[in-house]
Amino acid sequence: MRITMIGSGYVGLVSGACFSDFGHDVICVDKDESKIAALEAGRMPIFEPGLDKLVAANVAAGRLSFTTDLKSAVAGADAVFIAVGTPSRRGDGHADLSYVFAATREIAEAVTGPTVVVTKSTVPVGTGDKVEEILAELAPDMDIAVVSNPEFLREGAAIGDFKRPDRIVIGTEDARAMQVMRDVYRPLYLNESPILFTGRRTAELIKYAANAFLATKITFINEIADLCEAVGANVQDVSRGIGLDNRIGSKFLHAGPGYGGSCFPKDTLALLKTAEDYETPVRIVEAVVQVNDNRKRAMGRKVIRALGGDGTTGAKGKTVAVLGLTFKPNTDDMRDAPSLAIVQSLLDAGVTVRGYDPEGMEPAKAMMPDVTYCNNAYEAATGADAVVIVTEWDVFRALDLKRLAGVMAAPVMVDLRNVYPPAEVERAGFAYSSIGR
Repeated sequence: MRITMIGSGYVGLVSGACFSDFGHDVICVDKDESKIAALEAGRMPIFEPGLDKLVAANVAAGRLSFTTDLKSAVAGADAVFIAVGTPSRRGDGHADLSYVFAATREIAEAVTGPTVVVTKSTVPVGTGDKVEEILAELAPDMDIAVVSNPEFLREGAAIGDFKRPDRIVIGTEDARAMQVMRDVYRPLYLNESPILFTGRRTAELIKYAANAFLATKITFINEIADLCEAVGANVQDVSRGIGLDNRIGSKFLHAGPGYGGSCFPKDTLALLKTAEDYETPVRIVEAVVQVNDNRKRAMGRKVIRALGGDGTTGAKGKTVAVLGLTFKPNTDDMRDAPSLAIVQSLLDAGVTVRGYDPEGMEPAKAMMPDVTYCNNAYEAATGADAVVIVTEWDVFRALDLKRLAGVMAAPVMVDLRNVYPPAEVERAGFAYSSIGR
């Protein structure tokens, strides 16, 4: 099949590369000429394990190509995927759909025959209806079906998630579109990956409901962690104890500094706004958003207390090494990363911050210019009064703790991901604090 992917960002590039690996002919489109030039030269605009090799293999096989020319890419395509950004709109939290609708208008001008237009971007309920209206208005003589096909990719594990999905959600009631989508996903269908066909609005809501539920699990265990600290319990044992219940499950029950990234923050806000528009408030999600925002700032206060302050003052002139800046390991994504709020609270308290991240320092520099960036964990910790583990990269899981303590002005560790057993860190001479233990 011939597939066009509009948008060569995280979702579009990973999806396009994987579709081409299935044997389809895929063209990825983007308006950013420098991005397309980099892709054609084999340079990835994002860090995702295995993506560079997957792209190179399919470019070499002639199944994957890149262009800025949307019109030629769409002409003759069997399926056109819209995978552009839908960030939170400034001021009100609604999803900004301007990129989706702009792409739709360009598709309408470029379509030459029967086509299925697929919204891969995360969009609020009813967006597919609007896309359909635009296409009907601008290309009334064309046979175009509009489908919702939300993505469920985890950054850092996206290729595996795409090729071995828990489910494939396809929102359409059009028979021709159903068959096209079956053909698009035929390799996964043969591997018995479950395909769920629903109405288009239902598919759009499934994506938001899934992310909101996962965000709720994270926020729930973080609040339980605070309770564990107060009563002398261990949140890791609590997580295991409840996660062994099949009705609950163990995933997303790891206490930490709060969720971040490109999906959960904006998608929970967008769901709240949709619920408000339809006058059906989702109070649980409202609480999740508020608690998560408060938690990131609370982690900054936790570090200041570890330095001997009272949570807001008393740390002026101290130096802190922050290990891990991205919102999670195996990505260079800094969007809504907990480190942003934590570092800002430290800077506001007069603390000097030194940072290190295996992949995220270049994007971090633009967002946190007042941080001193280092080449490794030990350089960051040199002369520091405390070291804080914010993101659980593998490189931070087996640090030489005695060496680390030896280069610090004061051996204090705040482990916001519970990477280390407390006794091990304390044996190395650290004053140690973690989450919910």
